[in-house]
Amino acid sequence: MRVALAADHGGAALKAELLTLLGGDGHELVDLGGDGSDPGDDYPDYARIIGSFIRDGRADRGILICGSGVGAAVAASKMPGIRASVCHDSYSAHQGVEHDDLNVLCLGARVVGSELAAELCRTFLAARFSGAPRHLRRVGKIGQIEAEAAEAARSGDRGGAAG
Repeated sequence: MRVALAADHGGAALKAELLTLLGGDGHELVDLGGDGSDPGDDYPDYARIIGSFIRDGRADRGILICGSGVGAAVAASKMPGIRASVCHDSYSAHQGVEHDDLNVLCLGARVVGSELAAELCRTFLAARFSGAPRHLRRVGKIGQIEAEAAEAARSGDRGGAAG
């Protein structure tokens, strides 16, 4: 599997550790940046990069790291076709893929240590989407939400209350 990793300034050290810890697992790891040297390295920038890699087929899955994982997940999930979530436990890391077709795992470098992070990444990468009808239906509904939001943005509808 081709796996893209990226991190803002708060997640760069954990990303570097993960590149080493996951390096022998048989995946092709792609480092998309964030070395921690620039405090202006912001998670939305790396969310955009990693999301583009996945949407363009240059990576199968992504691992995105910031201080808490929350901001990275929020930013990445704004991109159509990207299903990102913070997972700091093994159940969520595999269930998110199996049921929700999660394609970006977000981690908080200030929340998990490197060994737990590596375990979560391995669990996420080993999981496969079930393809069960109920899961396909739900992921389809997510796509519908994305399409409706894109249409609303094109038409100038900002979702405000009628007045």
